Amino acid sequence: MLQEKLKERTLPPLPVVSSEEEWEDVRKNLLRQFCREEYGLPLPEAQSVTVQVITEDTNCLAGKAHFYKLRLTTRVQGQDFSFPVEAVVPYRPEPVPAFVCISFFEHVPNFSLPAEDVVDAGFAAFSFHYTDITTDDGDFSTGLAGLLGKGDRSEEAPGKLMMWAWAAQRVMDALQNFPGVDPARVAVVGHSRLGKAALVAGALDTRFTLVIANESGCSGAALSRGKIGEDIRAITKTFPFWFCPAYGAYAGREEELPFDQHALLALCAPRYAYVCSASEDLWADPTSEFLSCVAASPAWKALGKPGFSAPDRLPEVGDAFGDGSIGYHLRAGAHGLLREDWLHFLAFFRRHLA
Repeated sequence: MLQEKLKERTLPPLPVVSSEEEWEDVRKNLLRQFCREEYGLPLPEAQSVTVQVITEDTNCLAGKAHFYKLRLTTRVQGQDFSFPVEAVVPYRPEPVPAFVCISFFEHVPNFSLPAEDVVDAGFAAFSFHYTDITTDDGDFSTGLAGLLGKGDRSEEAPGKLMMWAWAAQRVMDALQNFPGVDPARVAVVGHSRLGKAALVAGALDTRFTLVIANESGCSGAALSRGKIGEDIRAITKTFPFWFCPAYGAYAGREEELPFDQHALLALCAPRYAYVCSASEDLWADPTSEFLSCVAASPAWKALGKPGFSAPDRLPEVGDAFGDGSIGYHLRAGAHGLLREDWLHFLAFFRRHLA
């Protein structure tokens, strides 16, 4: 059934490979296409990242965790850029896995980050507020956009998604030597537009061992061909600044894209990926998000890894599939990042990486 539904979408096939070395060349070419046609060229890597502790609480969550308010200062192209990060790290005898959260909220804990559940499960969380990096609008003259972009809006110029992804990579830089954290087990997570940014970060940076896109929809995890709800025309009309200008040329012309979003998920292989949908979030289109997982699965299987493991049917509310390298769940309700979603993320992370 699912393969028939994929045939109806007429997706560009994923390249066939027989080794991780061959896949790495293919992966670089796919990533280059996504950057040039959708998200914009990657920003320069940081020359250095320094971490300053602004405040801390060693008795956070009634003594379960260490809370930090940090300031990360990155040196890039001879200039400094700083932004705040808040974190909770549980007290454990061994270094713990961690989440890097691209967030709509300034503080930890918050409505979309149940810090106590994360800590109780033995995980750390590092969260930054997305507009501390660059504004969520067409202004490319301030923040990181002004520092590096100088207002450049040429066809392949990076959009705001690329900039939020860049910041997640800088947090990953900081975690390479952060007390109590295992840098080999770090997930990047985001919701909605920030789920798209998490996918970009995971595609760019293979240090992220798990990439989580919560209800990322159009131009995120959802297939573009045959999608209902938001499409490329709608998203590039309302939010053109999220993408490179070249992406607008595909408005109403999804069939002409040289790729589809399942290839973005595939860029996580042979690492792990997780996609979440909500039954009432038709703008994001749960069916297209789910089918993207199905279509991405061969990338893992070609590398000898388990792909997406699910019944040969569309998902039902309450379904959670976590046996393979791609995880997925469909919950009841509307667009949002809930504690229910986090419990699924934690279970998947524990199962495969913790």
